[in-house]
Amino acid sequence: MQNILDSVDPFIGTMATDLPPAQGLAATWWWPKAQVGNTHPGASYPLGMVSACAYSGAYPTGYGVYRISTEGQPTQLYDRNQASGFTHFQQSGTGAIRKYYNYFRVTPMIEPLDALGTLWQLHDEVAEPGYYAATLDTGIRCEVTVGAKTAVHRYTFPESRSARVVVDFSYGGLAIEHGRTVPLRAHLQSLGRGQAEGTLGMEGVPLSVFIEADTPDWRQLLWYDRRLVDGGTRLDFDYIRRTTLRPFGLILMGPAVAGQTVELKMGFSLRGTEQARANLEDELGLGRTRFDKCRSRTRKKWSSYFDQVKVDGGTEARRTVFATSLYHSLIKPCFADDESPFWPTPGPFVFDICTMWDIYKTQIPLITALAPKRGAALLESLIRVCEEEGNFPIGYRMAKGADRFFRQGSALAHTALADGYLLGLDGIDWDWALVHMQDDLRRVYGEDFLEKDVVHPITHTLDLAYGYHCTAVIARGMGDRRLADELEQRARHWVNAFEAETGLLKKSTYYEGGRWNYSFRLLHDMAARIGLAGGDDRFVDMLDAFFGYGRPPVRQLGTPPFGDEYREGAALHRFEGLNNEPDMEAPWAYHYAGRPDRTAQIVQAALTYQFAPTPGGLPGNDDSGALSSWYVWASLGLFPVAGQNLYLVNAPAFATASLEIGGNEFLIETIGHRETPISSESGTPPAPQFVQTATFNGKPLDSGFITGNELHGGGRLQIELGPEPSAWATKERPPSVSDRPHG
Repeated sequence: MQNILDSVDPFIGTMATDLPPAQGLAATWWWPKAQVGNTHPGASYPLGMVSACAYSGAYPTGYGVYRISTEGQPTQLYDRNQASGFTHFQQSGTGAIRKYYNYFRVTPMIEPLDALGTLWQLHDEVAEPGYYAATLDTGIRCEVTVGAKTAVHRYTFPESRSARVVVDFSYGGLAIEHGRTVPLRAHLQSLGRGQAEGTLGMEGVPLSVFIEADTPDWRQLLWYDRRLVDGGTRLDFDYIRRTTLRPFGLILMGPAVAGQTVELKMGFSLRGTEQARANLEDELGLGRTRFDKCRSRTRKKWSSYFDQVKVDGGTEARRTVFATSLYHSLIKPCFADDESPFWPTPGPFVFDICTMWDIYKTQIPLITALAPKRGAALLESLIRVCEEEGNFPIGYRMAKGADRFFRQGSALAHTALADGYLLGLDGIDWDWALVHMQDDLRRVYGEDFLEKDVVHPITHTLDLAYGYHCTAVIARGMGDRRLADELEQRARHWVNAFEAETGLLKKSTYYEGGRWNYSFRLLHDMAARIGLAGGDDRFVDMLDAFFGYGRPPVRQLGTPPFGDEYREGAALHRFEGLNNEPDMEAPWAYHYAGRPDRTAQIVQAALTYQFAPTPGGLPGNDDSGALSSWYVWASLGLFPVAGQNLYLVNAPAFATASLEIGGNEFLIETIGHRETPISSESGTPPAPQFVQTATFNGKPLDSGFITGNELHGGGRLQIELGPEPSAWATKERPPSVSDRPHG
């Protein structure tokens, strides 16, 4: 088995979905959300604070060509890839985020300063983990790389009497309607000898930078409103309004011979310019060029993660999609140790937890598996946010304010905390965590749930009941049986969310999707859930209808505005097919009804027809890596049941795979594996493979799952595959709370 880092293609997901036509089961799934990955190819550090990318101002990352897109195929803002410079701090794969980030735009120029903001076409783009390069129309070759808290730019100029590198401190956000981010205050100082520093007040956050350029013979000036400030070394703006903002920043300028390079190093901090300078000095040192060192160091860091996940077999296209999915899974969240601008003490600070309602299912378990210390730091940061701000975040970006989400879900951090407790993650005060978990269950929708045992939107009833269960797990583990019993009693109120006559969730408002999409979530008592639906056969019939068995192909959305196809599609009550994540765990619900063969069929259909090694190779928004981490787990033949310390077992997509977790190797081996292409390689639908038998560490595995502790502890999972369904895992089911004695 080999490291697959060289198979990563950061351009996957940057363009509108463009997949070969699906066949069979996958052709019956309906995609209601934006058909674009919303990723960017810029330089990123694994779980780092900083990213850097070419900037056009397009939605939602600042890279690319699209307008705001939330449903169907996106419409274009531009007809080609272009950039006005290179910005820092981008989202990755998110949906409706309209203006945040893309700060400190750096633009290499050979034109006058008045030309700042020109969009030059991008040529010869190259991207790999930690590195991005492109050539502008002007002939300037542009390269960017990043460290955990730093960025380095390198520009190779053609011959010019007056070459320039311009840093625009005033620019941020996106070039779409209401997309601009305006600093409330700013302070910028030119220190001479290629050095400068400054702090912006952006969206309630003080973001500081320290800059060092290797331009000893060039002039260094500040500028305001596109005019040079001769002799001035400081700009201070204590109160900026959108109506009074004029662009301002730093310019380095001088003659260049053909092929001359200029490097610009930038250190960032949320705690002032001194710490920004210290971050730059710690990572790269001062007073010397460091582009190649930074690029090499970041690549080694990426390689250290990819060394932990190895696969054998698979076609080239499958390996490329798998490797890129792993890469996308490790860009966010942003870990910025000792950088919280909201509390003064050292320790982990994690932001860009942008879509917790998606990433808690698949991405957080993957991060915790590959980097247990990072997983523990994430939990500690969540606890600290709750302590400082009053609740666990549902979404948490660098920016403060109303974008701390609550509509999308309730008590989602509780699932990660329960898994962390059961795994025995180090460095967490679980008594203190338990206090905050209890308090958080009463926030927003939790108050109504506490009084009425049910709440609308009805999905919050499931969230809160599950949150009570996860909190009970920790309380029981801490020895507080009385509290655990009280919490578990409330955890049983999930049943109030369902209609007994239909077995579906009650009619309510839903955040993306409908009641069918949320009705097959993996609850803590799936045995009772299936009983409520009328038993195994009835539950399987409902799932079959949801996944489109025996149904004709559907018509997907085109570009807005839509006609009847949206109404017709919504009326299908169909699986969203990884175009969106509310039902991403639903294929594994079959495991609880004794039909793992159905899981195998659906997962293979998704892996075959919904991903490709192309810029349009994602079926929908990657949502900070939630979709990509689903692909990683599904390809390995595993799926995490978040909050329950369980991993369901399915047919892997590779002959052999291994995970290194905390120094322990978890090996997945298959017998009878057959290589199958993905849709971009063949028009013939590959027949699925089914698990015939399985063993774990040489002992029969008949129940279709392993525990998280078994995964993290290492071992050997051997799976025999065959062309027909078998009796494997049809009798022994994954555990439910009603299976074990109360208390």
